Amino acid sequence: MIKELKHSMLVAGLLTLGVVPVASAAECPPLLNHTFPGLQDGKPRSLCQYQGRVILVVNTASFCGFTSQYEGLEKLYARLKDKGLVVLGFPSNDFGEQEPGSDKEIADFCRLTYGVEFPMVAKTTVKGGDANPFYVKLAELTGSKPKWNFHKYLINRDASQVVAYSSFTKPDDKDLLTKIDEFLK
Repeated sequence: MIKELKHSMLVAGLLTLGVVPVASAAECPPLLNHTFPGLQDGKPRSLCQYQGRVILVVNTASFCGFTSQYEGLEKLYARLKDKGLVVLGFPSNDFGEQEPGSDKEIADFCRLTYGVEFPMVAKTTVKGGDANPFYVKLAELTGSKPKWNFHKYLINRDASQVVAYSSFTKPDDKDLLTKIDEFLK
């Protein structure tokens, strides 16, 4: 009881100063409780840092017929990031070996060719028995496994809803944008 009271007083004091306490990892939704190395620097990045945001998860590849979607994904991210959307790229070489490069080569390609600034993790596996646990859970929740590069999963703010979209769904697709707007409200 005293511990709870002290915590409440601390939170109230911080709020008075305009400081918002950061949620603990224990409060992170289970779906987001995963850590991946960052694409640019390899440093561990917890997906918990995106809790409270709408997340568009995309498995990407540099040499695919859908690669031009990077441009639309970056525009979408730039337009809506201040409203709470994050686009999160997961480079993968699972489909047609269309992502053969190193993490540095992928990062350079994305930045230099498409001006990508949205966060991306290091190259990972998104299908089959070696799929990373986050993708296994996304597929389980939606009943939709990636069939090719640029498959998308849209996660609402509290990570309680996930909607899957095929590779053919472009970043400016009306249905996708409608669902993003719904999740952002």
